[in-house]
Amino acid sequence: MRCLETYMLFYDLSVRPSKKNLLDQKDFIFDLQLFNGEKTEDPTSKRKSDARKKGQVGKSQEINSAVIILVAFVALKVLGTFIFEQISQYMVFNFSNMQDVLTIEKVMSIFLGMVVLLAKTALPIMMTILVFAVAANLYQVGLNFTTEPIMPKLEKLDPISGAKRMFSLRSLVELVKSVLKIFIVGYFLWGFLEEEIGHLPKLIYASLNESMVVVASLIFALVLKIGLVLVILAILDFLYQKWQHKKSLKMSKQEVKDEFKQQEGDPKIKGKIKQKQRAIAMQRMMQEVPKADVIITNPTHFAVALKYEQGMMAPVIVAKGQDLIAKRIKDIAREAKVVIVENKPLARALYATTEVGDVVPEELYKSVAEVLAYVYRLKKKLS
Repeated sequence: MRCLETYMLFYDLSVRPSKKNLLDQKDFIFDLQLFNGEKTEDPTSKRKSDARKKGQVGKSQEINSAVIILVAFVALKVLGTFIFEQISQYMVFNFSNMQDVLTIEKVMSIFLGMVVLLAKTALPIMMTILVFAVAANLYQVGLNFTTEPIMPKLEKLDPISGAKRMFSLRSLVELVKSVLKIFIVGYFLWGFLEEEIGHLPKLIYASLNESMVVVASLIFALVLKIGLVLVILAILDFLYQKWQHKKSLKMSKQEVKDEFKQQEGDPKIKGKIKQKQRAIAMQRMMQEVPKADVIITNPTHFAVALKYEQGMMAPVIVAKGQDLIAKRIKDIAREAKVVIVENKPLARALYATTEVGDVVPEELYKSVAEVLAYVYRLKKKLS
């Protein structure tokens, strides 16, 4: 019904038939070309490959964020004791030697100690985050190195295009996602704090180490819950991004046809190329006719030119043709004074079983040998 309404919008009112004629008319013709521009076809492999080269892939940044948060806090959980001990030892060592006079060598020693401490504590966590972040990207899009997204483009400076991108449907979806994520994370955060807030006053009577252990455990529990929520949201966003990316690559029927023409070539051009190739092949074949030893004919429908030289295993087909081509072969043969022999069965058999450049089949050796013997005797008499 929607197609019918759209068609009526394109219908020229000036040439529309009268109401009476329209009621009498039984057949309605719809021009489907009007809807040829609708993107209803799945993207081709070339379309996907071109988009991938440009860096247009279906990936979710939420996956990376969730992985980084979870991995960072899990690494802190595993290495927390080791990091605490290293920092404590470094601070105890420095504070115990503060009574010494500060010199350049002492400052350099403190600085190098800080670098070593940073390498021991922060570097393992950073490397773990890096490995998992790269793995998350590889899982989503695979190995795809391209500089296209970071190349400077003048159209990015166009304020109109920027406004369109800012107020586009995609931007609205991203805004809704961000707000939804804030509300969901806030809900879990509020529920967690409401549940655990009553235990915090008890820490007043605990030692520093005990307080730090309790606070750290609360933080890790909170991050674990929020991280799992973020993972679920990231998976949903990943599925949405894949769907959105596939939808953005959809093609119209005309685009599919144009791409096929680009890959396979325009049928008209291909036809002309094949026609030219056949003409060149025909010309080469006709140039070989004067070099033939004999032309075997039907006599009117088929003509096969044979050539035999000493050292050949069998005679070679240098030209063959049917009807007009056969007539042309015989005309050239008469001009070059090549012997023409009429042998209907042999001509038909050679034409049906061989191609230009082939040797005579074994089952036709005897018949061809008889013809060649006759040709050689005739040439001997004439000479």
